Amino acid sequence: MRSLRLILTNPRYFGPAWAFASLNILFGTWAIYIPLVKEDLGIDKATLGIALFFLSLGVFTVFPVASRIVNFLGVGRATWIGILLLCFTALFPLMANSFITLALALFFFGSANGFLDISMNTLVTEIEKEDQQKFMSASHGFFSLGGVLAGLGSFLILVFESRMLHMLAAIFLVLSINLIFHKRYRHIKAAPIEKEPFKLKNFKPLLLLGIVSFVVMGSEGAIVDWSGLFLKEITLAPETLWGAGFLGFQVTMTLGRFLGDAISARIGSVKIVALGASIAILGYLFVLLASTYLAIVGFALTGLGFSVIIPELFRIGGNVKGVESSQGVAFIAGTGYSGFLVGPVILGFLAEQFSLNTSFTVLLVAVIAVLGTTLLLKRRK
Repeated sequence: MRSLRLILTNPRYFGPAWAFASLNILFGTWAIYIPLVKEDLGIDKATLGIALFFLSLGVFTVFPVASRIVNFLGVGRATWIGILLLCFTALFPLMANSFITLALALFFFGSANGFLDISMNTLVTEIEKEDQQKFMSASHGFFSLGGVLAGLGSFLILVFESRMLHMLAAIFLVLSINLIFHKRYRHIKAAPIEKEPFKLKNFKPLLLLGIVSFVVMGSEGAIVDWSGLFLKEITLAPETLWGAGFLGFQVTMTLGRFLGDAISARIGSVKIVALGASIAILGYLFVLLASTYLAIVGFALTGLGFSVIIPELFRIGGNVKGVESSQGVAFIAGTGYSGFLVGPVILGFLAEQFSLNTSFTVLLVAVIAVLGTTLLLKRRK
């Protein structure tokens, strides 16, 4: 919990950490309305999967140019601009009145999401280097905390008669706190490094980790996008519990990430990834029992398992010798979000042709593959 105390007692660290929370507050608020948007537009699961593909496509499209933009603007200013763009584009998906407008809205929302993701992870990497303090995992804990706040907002669906009013309230919360703290980090720029010509060997250490990132981020996205529909259609949960799987996932992910920096220092990166994958496998087994409360417990266990994996990968990606931190972060993010890119489409078609149970079975098999990959890394270490 040392890194959490560091963030809470120092505005220099709290500002970047709140940027992480901001992203998931807005993304999570959109996610809890996915079942209602699907019903309002009269689209099936496969069509919804294609629409969600455009969200991931927007994220993925920005990655090749994001590191250059971040370096040009300065990593602190880029993070602030990313927050403003995210607040603006978060309104678009809830305004959609057709599949086409939904797909376009999700593309722009995803683009803002991807730009902020790279800029804020690079910002934390640079502060860690400058101050010799580790708080990447705890910052991702704030991302999960943002999801908890969004998940709690699911219980206010009946209070907010308008989904737009709900989103505007979330935007107000995000902006009001960022306005106070963004001046603490807006001036920060990436430290110069001794650049080398592009060499594939610089990226070799990241290739297997990129596979892990692909599966884990794809799985995280699947739970965000499909957990509500799973509880609604498979376990026949009442409306008030549709967001409970997402909420449980975010609560345990938040806890795990606040503890992650200390655990990583004690047992090492490979072991913590293997431990996380094992817990996630157990979580998916609970989900596939198709009982409402057991599924909610399963989503919570999966969140705990995934909690520390991605922060560890971002930390590695931002510290590769001869590679700019923004480029390393973009590499990990790009491989991870490519899981977001193909995952919603594949899972949507599987859900439509078979069932959501089949989709989550595929995710279980993928996480088992992640565990096998980490065991391979351990033998080669």
